[in-house]
Amino acid sequence: MCRLRALALLAALALGGCATLPDTARWGQNVTVRPGWARVRRAAATTASDPWVWGPLAGAAVLQVGHFDQRISRWGRTHNPIFGSEANATRWSYRLRSASVGVDIAALLLAPSGPFGETWLEDKAKGYLVNLVAATTAIESNTLISRMVHRERPNRANDHSFPSNHTTASAVYTRLAMINLRQIPLTHGVRVALDAGLHGLTFATAWARIEGGWHYPSDTLFGMALGNFCAEFFTDAFMGLNRVPSQRIAFSPLPGGGLLSFSMTLGR
Repeated sequence: MCRLRALALLAALALGGCATLPDTARWGQNVTVRPGWARVRRAAATTASDPWVWGPLAGAAVLQVGHFDQRISRWGRTHNPIFGSEANATRWSYRLRSASVGVDIAALLLAPSGPFGETWLEDKAKGYLVNLVAATTAIESNTLISRMVHRERPNRANDHSFPSNHTTASAVYTRLAMINLRQIPLTHGVRVALDAGLHGLTFATAWARIEGGWHYPSDTLFGMALGNFCAEFFTDAFMGLNRVPSQRIAFSPLPGGGLLSFSMTLGR
């Protein structure tokens, strides 16, 4: 039964790759290098309010209280509850990062760009360039920040601990995959399962880096936020894809307190 369900899911995804978006456009068709400042500002503001961007940042800040950052790192390296050893955790961190790249490529190919042909190739190439710019920006920004901060790694190997490059890479690629898979009509249950699996891949990469002694938890959380931001921002600003489903949480200060609001958008 599980095999039949997996085959049915793969068939649905494959058929989605030959279809078009709900507005009849093709994935990659509307890519632009001149989105305009209004669209860029809107994309930046919307992405900044994404819980998968500010949530990890808040988590990284909270971990600084009571030295929880160092305590969790030390516990992970000492007990190795998931990967068994620091060496094994390090090996798995590379495998999981590579898997994140793989799922992004698969989702990119499956995104609905119409029937195979000249326009299909052109649309895929344009969409791929946006994905590439998003991933490159996230990874290079990570490298730049690490050179500026100079935080020593838990294993004392060097001072490039903050933020985690592996986690940033995994986050940006898995988030790009989620965005591209959003364009394929799927049942709510299937979509939730796919999103959970992709987020799980990023968390597994992050924990492997912690267990391997290469990063503190806050390093991985910041890297996660950076990867998610770049993926959402670039696709929103330069591809204009529908954000479905999309959740946003916002806080508005009020006299004597504030208002915490939650919203879900089912279309652009």
